[in-house]
Amino acid sequence: MGLVGFLSAAAFCQTENTTLQQPVPAMVGVNNSAEPAETYNPSNSDDRMMTPPPVSGQSYPVALASQERANYLRGGLSFTSAYTDNALGGVSTNPVSDISYSVAPFIELDETTSRAHAEINYAPGFTFYQKTSSRNEADHNASIQFQYRLTPHVTFSVQDSFQKSSNVFNQPLDLTNGAVSGGAQNPNFSIIAPIADRLSNTGTVGLSYQYGLNDMIGGSGTFSNLHYPNQAEVPGLGDSSSQGGLMFYTRRVARGQYLGASYAYERLMSYPAVGVNETQTHAALLFYTFAPTSSKFSISFFGGPQYSDTIQPAGFGRITSWTPAGGASLGWQGQLTSFALSYIHIISSGGGLIGSVKQDSGTLSIRQQITKTLNGTVGGGYSQNDVIGTTGLGLNNGHSISGTASLRQMIGQHVGVELGYSRVRQNYSNVQVISTFPDINREFISISYLFSRPLGR
Repeated sequence: MGLVGFLSAAAFCQTENTTLQQPVPAMVGVNNSAEPAETYNPSNSDDRMMTPPPVSGQSYPVALASQERANYLRGGLSFTSAYTDNALGGVSTNPVSDISYSVAPFIELDETTSRAHAEINYAPGFTFYQKTSSRNEADHNASIQFQYRLTPHVTFSVQDSFQKSSNVFNQPLDLTNGAVSGGAQNPNFSIIAPIADRLSNTGTVGLSYQYGLNDMIGGSGTFSNLHYPNQAEVPGLGDSSSQGGLMFYTRRVARGQYLGASYAYERLMSYPAVGVNETQTHAALLFYTFAPTSSKFSISFFGGPQYSDTIQPAGFGRITSWTPAGGASLGWQGQLTSFALSYIHIISSGGGLIGSVKQDSGTLSIRQQITKTLNGTVGGGYSQNDVIGTTGLGLNNGHSISGTASLRQMIGQHVGVELGYSRVRQNYSNVQVISTFPDINREFISISYLFSRPLGR
């Protein structure tokens, strides 16, 4: 909060006229009279620094560079039918297959000005199941990303994503699909229950201040929530939440190259059947990013020590530890191909398990334009989750592997047809809803009508 207050004061104490040419402070012991001081011109895009992926809190873009657009309104209607061979998991004594039907209108807004950029997506809808009609529900998928330059030196950003659905794969079109983040404070949604009511929400608020030609400081706050409204549908899983904050300093050491350090704090909460499990973490991380300004390529690394303090439900004591934390990420947007991938080793929220976890996870997203009207996408992830706790709690360590592949064909300008396949393989011996039938296979077909309108014309 102190950092945010400082940055806000710095933002509003400046004006456009007094900050367009701001000299870099003179260095002690250097003969500054030899040549003019280097200046920072925030109106020059080459002078403005990026916020490196390890501390930005944002995901890599998955759209192709040839398809990136600004200032448009896009919307339509999609109809999706899907078949799954595991609709109820361990709630049933035998595997139950089912067919679902979803109808979802959707709208997307992207607007860019000289100082702001906003992206808003919303897709309500309804999902119906042939056999398990008790799982029918109204769906909501929404996300927002907003960035605003308060002054030429200070940038404010906020993003939020919300989903209410009975199926984690039931997201229309590209709404938050394939999200790959390069940051250290990511929510853990790797554990996938079969068809079950599920609410998830994640958000990030950040502020950055570029106070010199090659120097930037900033801070952010994050939160995430995972809630299962009907616990009878997910025996062995529970709710979880997290809140955290991060401060960072970064220096541009060369064109497109950033070195920096950050401090991160998180409070991780899990709510098993009895009691509450709470873990607080502190991490000091160094990071490096290479992102050439002439291309849409970025690669980052971060690492450092992480301290955790876990308070278990009554009677099971307290656990403290020091562990290494680290990760790497890469993103690239080409005219016909885009991809992003990341790996992270860190203490994270339980994602439905009985406590926080030591997590090793990787995510991947690839998009390829095959012909002018046909494109394909592949996305997936792997996560190993080892619960922090004592044996008496009935630890449910395990791993999850999931992936989706699809092809989309445009028919004319407004109609699209998409075919896809998703598979999930999980191993959690003490989670009843997963352990009995650990595999999920899902095939789907979607027909959509799309329209797009430019803004401001």
